[in-house]
Amino acid sequence: MDVWLWILLIALAAAVLFLLSWRGVRKLRQKHTRSAVGGQSHPSPQGSQKVAVIINPVKALAEQTESRIRAAVALAGWPDPLFLETTVQDPGHSQARRALDWGADVVVVGGGDGTVRVVAGVLKHSEVAMGLVPLGTGNLLARNLSLDVNDLDGAVQAALFGAQRRVDTATMDLENSVSGAQSSHTFLVIAGLGMDAEVLGDTNDELKKSVGWLAYSEAGVRHLPGRRKKVSIALDGEPAQQRKVRSVLFANCGLLPGGIDFIPGALIDDGVLDVVVMSPRSALGWLALGVKIVFQHNRSLPMIDFYRSQKVVLRTAVPQETQVDGDPAGQATKVTVSVEPQALLIRVGA
Repeated sequence: MDVWLWILLIALAAAVLFLLSWRGVRKLRQKHTRSAVGGQSHPSPQGSQKVAVIINPVKALAEQTESRIRAAVALAGWPDPLFLETTVQDPGHSQARRALDWGADVVVVGGGDGTVRVVAGVLKHSEVAMGLVPLGTGNLLARNLSLDVNDLDGAVQAALFGAQRRVDTATMDLENSVSGAQSSHTFLVIAGLGMDAEVLGDTNDELKKSVGWLAYSEAGVRHLPGRRKKVSIALDGEPAQQRKVRSVLFANCGLLPGGIDFIPGALIDDGVLDVVVMSPRSALGWLALGVKIVFQHNRSLPMIDFYRSQKVVLRTAVPQETQVDGDPAGQATKVTVSVEPQALLIRVGA
């Protein structure tokens, strides 16, 4: 394809993606707004509670969050909360375990989706509730739970005094046959392999600080040109199917920033994962796919397929980039993803 035609297509795609992300998505917000949770919530326990707070101290509203929580707990007459700060070396593992050992009734997480998923990995399968004070860029879990990511006071109130419900968690196990590396990651929203992980790893951090989640669009446009990769995908123990893909996503729920309902019908408490296989050949294919997702039209496209499964095994000959809830997770040649139904108790709005 002529290089100037490529440049024109990429520029057109960039302009359309920007408009959809900025103006079009705002107009469609009401259309796409829905609950990502199917089950009913229940009142949180009455009486005094021990509150542990795990907070990312580098976030802009970290100090305000701490002061609001202290004030709310004091007003309720509860014991002084335990505050634990995350570090680059320890993004929440030991802090969550310490909160459990301390006997916390609720663990409030002040940070982004990365901090939330790390803490959730420790709290899952326990009777200790997790509260959210979204301080990150995407705050995808908070959005899927219908929390207002711009209302700090509301988030604090929901985390401390809100209703409770159980949601699914998911686990991504990674193996790299080339390096020998193995790892396991809990996630709550969306994990993936391929272009989506490449984009997340290549997003400009300074731009992300300036424009938030729109920074991902810039990296996405740069990664539109590219070749599809061969993978095998096995769903729930069925025979593997061979595919050429650009990206495979494993979704626990489907609402994205801007009100985009990426996977209509995906629920965070239905006990299954929604698997999305994307295989556009060109920038025009990506453009068509983007229009389908944003405008939710029913016409099927050959470059995107949706499946539902409790366990997915994906293999590829060449190591591919992976991500969990927006954080790069490293390269892998084998990816095993499974859902853990109703594994996490979480506080939401009344």
